[in-house]
Amino acid sequence: MTTESKPSSAPLTVRQEARRRRILQASEQLASRGGFEAVQMREVAEISGVALGTLYRYFPSKVHLLVATMRDQLQVLHGTLRKRPPTGETPSARVTGTLMRAFRAMQREPRLADAMVRALTFADRSVSTEVTAVSRLTTTIILEAMGPADAPTPEQLSAVRVIEHTWHSALISWLSGRASAEQVQTDLETACRLIGLTTPPSARGAGPGGA
Repeated sequence: MTTESKPSSAPLTVRQEARRRRILQASEQLASRGGFEAVQMREVAEISGVALGTLYRYFPSKVHLLVATMRDQLQVLHGTLRKRPPTGETPSARVTGTLMRAFRAMQREPRLADAMVRALTFADRSVSTEVTAVSRLTTTIILEAMGPADAPTPEQLSAVRVIEHTWHSALISWLSGRASAEQVQTDLETACRLIGLTTPPSARGAGPGGA
C-alpha cells in the first residue's frame, strides 16, 4: 500500500488515476452487495489496496466517494449513449428514453442505486464540487439526447432543471417503495413534455430518428 497523496489541482498521473479507479470499483462492489451502509472506508481501502489515509485524501468521506461513484456510473452511461444514441422522434421522447435507460440500469443494481442516491441526498456544501459534476454531466446527457440545436435557451435550461429534479425525486420515491417503475416512467414522460413547450418548432423533430 502507499501513502502518496492526490494532488489538489494538477491532473492525475496514470498511477493516481489507476488508484482512483480501484477505489471507485471497490465502492461500487460494496454498494452493490449491501447498499449505503456496506460502504465502509476502511474496507474500501483494503479492497482497493491503498492506505486509509490515502483514501481520505482522494475522498474525504463516504458521501464524497459515493457521489463520485454516481458520476462514474453516469460517465459509463454517457459513453454508451454516444455509441447508441436514443432514437425517439422528438426531443421529449429521446430524453425520456435516455432516462428510462438509466433507470433500467438502476433496477438491475438497486442497492448500488440506493447508496448513490442517498449520498447525493445527504451531500452538504463540502461535497459541492462532486455534486456539481454529477449535475453538469446529467445536464449534458439530457441536452445531447434532445438532439442537435443551437445553444439552449434559458427556457430550455429551466425545463432541463425541472426534469433533473423530477428524476431525482422519482428515484427516491421508487427506492423507498412509494412509487412503482410505471409511475417513475409516467412522471418522467410528464416532465419531459416541458421540452416540447420550450423547443422551437423547427427543432422539434431534429436529432436521431427525427425528420
